[in-house]
Order: sequence, then structure tokens, then C-alpha cells
Amino acid sequence: MKWVKRILIAAVVIFAIFYVVTRPEDAATAVEGATAAVWSGVEAIGRFFTSLAT
Repeated sequence: MKWVKRILIAAVVIFAIFYVVTRPEDAATAVEGATAAVWSGVEAIGRFFTSLAT
């Protein structure tokens, strides 16, 4: 089962590298979207804890 996980991780990494090399603009847009989603989640958690404190 451990080898399946390694193969899947390798496939994802190879696909990511292929995507960055063949479509760099789209890859940059995807990274920007993912970063914005994470930042939005962090802000929401911050607002939640701020509302608990008040």
C-alpha cells in the first residue's frame, strides 16, 4: 500500500511540473486562486475567534 501512495504522489508532482512548463500563465492563476482561498479561510477563522473574544 505504501508503494501506491508513492506512485500517486509522483504522478501528481510530474503532472504539476508538466502543467507549469506547458501552461505557466494558467499555473500561476491556479496558484493565485489557491492562495486566495487559503487566505480567505485564515481570515474567516480570525473573525470567528475575534467574535468569541468579544
